[in-house]
Amino acid sequence: MHLMQLPREVLLGENLKGEVVNVARRLKLGRRVLVLYGSKTREIAGKDVEKNLRGEFKVGALTVKEASMEEVKRTLDRIRDEGIDWLIAVGGGSIIDVAKLASFKAGIPFISFPTTASHDGIASANASIKDIETKTSIKAVPPVAVIADVKVIKTAPYRYLAAGVGDIISNLTAVKDWLLAHRLRGEYYSEYAASLSLMSAKMVIKNANIIRLGNEESVRKVIKGLISSGVAMSIAGSSRPASGAEHLFSHALDMITPKPALHGEQCGVGTIITAYLHGLKWKTIRETLKKVGAPTNAYELGIDPEYIIEALTIAHTIRPERYTILGKEGLTREAAEKAAKITGVI
Repeated sequence: MHLMQLPREVLLGENLKGEVVNVARRLKLGRRVLVLYGSKTREIAGKDVEKNLRGEFKVGALTVKEASMEEVKRTLDRIRDEGIDWLIAVGGGSIIDVAKLASFKAGIPFISFPTTASHDGIASANASIKDIETKTSIKAVPPVAVIADVKVIKTAPYRYLAAGVGDIISNLTAVKDWLLAHRLRGEYYSEYAASLSLMSAKMVIKNANIIRLGNEESVRKVIKGLISSGVAMSIAGSSRPASGAEHLFSHALDMITPKPALHGEQCGVGTIITAYLHGLKWKTIRETLKKVGAPTNAYELGIDPEYIIEALTIAHTIRPERYTILGKEGLTREAAEKAAKITGVI
């Protein structure tokens, strides 16, 4: 049996802070809700969402500091103590990830209300939590609804939108890795999920000139790509359509670099290198990232070239069960340095 869990509603538009009430009513989510936000995202949208809900629901609120198991436990304690029926996460990846894992563990639904468009976690079932046993992400549940207010997301620094492009464009090499694992290891492969994932990447390449403007239309283009990526992962039942060697490279950087860049930024640079390894048109990928103002090399990431080489040589160890272009042995230092130099990453 292959189980596909998808968001039931996706709202994309302007001035949607009040729409949460209607969505919760339509989906019959229950009376008791816990609003999760960060200290900054509370001011951006969280307190307005909370205020709008108070007219019809019994509302609790919790400020999330980071994506850690301690914060997941704090959320679970509130869910249990107050008999919470559903959650809404107003914020970036960390807040959404905490809500995602807490709702999964508590067996209640959650709504995703993103305040940035920097990665595809806004609609996926995967949560990245710092101190769990795995080095990457943990499988949870996708949101029951996604409410993306382009006016709210547009207030975030443009850097986050460009990072979102990096995360979407990485689908090109992720799907190649997935197909490779299917052919060489007999791994399950969904052509439908792969096609949806690739379409998202091709759309951001096609619309790079619109995205670079940083206006409402730019946000719409990126959000649609991120949601499509999340849906592709739900269809596949894994992160395969949107996470390959380029993501392993990013996770490796997170482990070894004193100050990592944004997830989507690192994945974008990783995609340039892994596209080169796959024999894809890596220059097109690099040009798209340049066009939207996303980093394309170590200097722009703010990361020492030595860490880039090291990350490339250890990336294959991050998820040894996930077969990618890096193979089981990984890249030698010489091969890593050569690939990074040819693509201009170092």
